[in-house]
Amino acid sequence: MTSPAKPFNRLLLTGAAGGLGKELRQRLKPFCNTLRLSDIANITPADDNQEEIQLCDLSDKQAVHHLVDGVDAIVHFGGVSVERPFEEILGANICGVFHIYEAARRHGVKRVIFASSNHVIGFHKQTEVLDALSPRRPDSYYGLSKCYGEDTASFYFDRYGIETLTIRIGSSFAEPQNRRMLSTWLSFDDLTQLIARGLYTDAIGHTVVYGASNNTPNWWDNRYAAHLGYQPQDSAEQFREKVEAQPMPPADDPTMVYQGGAFVAAGPFGDN
Repeated sequence: MTSPAKPFNRLLLTGAAGGLGKELRQRLKPFCNTLRLSDIANITPADDNQEEIQLCDLSDKQAVHHLVDGVDAIVHFGGVSVERPFEEILGANICGVFHIYEAARRHGVKRVIFASSNHVIGFHKQTEVLDALSPRRPDSYYGLSKCYGEDTASFYFDRYGIETLTIRIGSSFAEPQNRRMLSTWLSFDDLTQLIARGLYTDAIGHTVVYGASNNTPNWWDNRYAAHLGYQPQDSAEQFREKVEAQPMPPADDPTMVYQGGAFVAAGPFGDN
């Protein structure tokens, strides 16, 4: 997908120091005149005049309101991205997403890209094909936090007209790392395409799309996101031989049974 001719003036990327944030940092620049980068961790400035860097703890309401002031759209990738004790998830993933949407409401921001996760449906079996209306079955505290984020996005559209593309990201890495990811892999190019579609498609309301490349087998049906025009260009098939050279896990291993893989068995925490 070519970059739209008219970029946003100022685009906010949260989680800019994370794995996907680092990858998106350059990829989002064609979409804006100024890219505001934020994370709780330090970010090294680039050698250009297109970036603004603003450290922010998403659990800090006032800091987030200051962060959102002056931006035209938000690409929200900030927060804890793995399974952790609930108390660690709460601040960044639950309070943080509420603070982002409240700040968007107060500052008149009308478009958000929300990085959700396949872990909102992780307890579904790999034999099922799901669409956006399939029941959510979160597999973890992390998955629960993404369910909250999806409902927050829905509420803020219905109540305040803030439009969101919720991307249920599968596994976005340079290449798939195991057999499960042959179905869940999302290339960086396809992720960038999805973000661009979310930023520039008219009247998206609150759209949920599964973030996966053109993989086989495909567990996810994006019929309810067809208006985005998303056409994944990559496929995990090119990595199949390399992945299948790995030892075969037992048939009852969570990575072979559940769409959420190992997340279904992580924790609980603090029992000892």
